Amino acid sequence: MRLRVEFTTEPFDLDEAPAHAVVAREVMHAAELDAVDVGPFGNTAEGEAAAVLTAVDALLRRTLEAGATRVSLQVNVVGEAVR
Repeated sequence: MRLRVEFTTEPFDLDEAPAHAVVAREVMHAAELDAVDVGPFGNTAEGEAAAVLTAVDALLRRTLEAGATRVSLQVNVVGEAVR
């Protein structure tokens, strides 16, 4: 199964990326995912279910430790795993 996660971390800072946003970017780019799109107002990542779920666990733990006060996410099934 393939999953797509969409997420945001808060609080926002339009002048400079807060530490939690930088951590979110690092976590997603380091994960074994097929596609990652990190932007200022919304982020998406897609891949095999196990990889996405592992990345989401790391995302939550590390962004909260880095000062996020809110993490919003949505996970959708987008298809079968590539074999």
